[in-house]
Amino acid sequence: MFHVKEVLVNTPSSKALIDQNQKISSWRRFFLSFATVFFLILLWSIGNFKKEPFITETLSIKGDALSGSKLFKINCVGCHGISAQGFVGPDLHEVTKELSDKKIINQVIRGLTPPMPSFEIEPQSMADLLAYMHSLN
Repeated sequence: MFHVKEVLVNTPSSKALIDQNQKISSWRRFFLSFATVFFLILLWSIGNFKKEPFITETLSIKGDALSGSKLFKINCVGCHGISAQGFVGPDLHEVTKELSDKKIINQVIRGLTPPMPSFEIEPQSMADLLAYMHSLN
């Protein structure tokens, strides 16, 4: 009997085993969280690199505000209102002061904030739309 008692005293308690399992579990959670964040950042970066030539080309083109106004009236008035005063979508009169042209282009081509849809648009048309949006200030 003394021998059995001695063996029981030298074995880790169930509390120690639970603590050890929780430490491992915490490290696993940390690692999985880190890996998930890293993967999401990687996907986001790849998406940015993919569209970068479009943005660069668009920003190198001089846009025409009148043509941009026509594009706006065809595609955007349903949500932003006839004079861009906002409706379902926000008022766009100050948007070029608040956001860079690159961010505006990303918003239009990706539809980053629901219910904004993404648009497939030519660089010249996007430059025209930007020129129109700048004219709203």
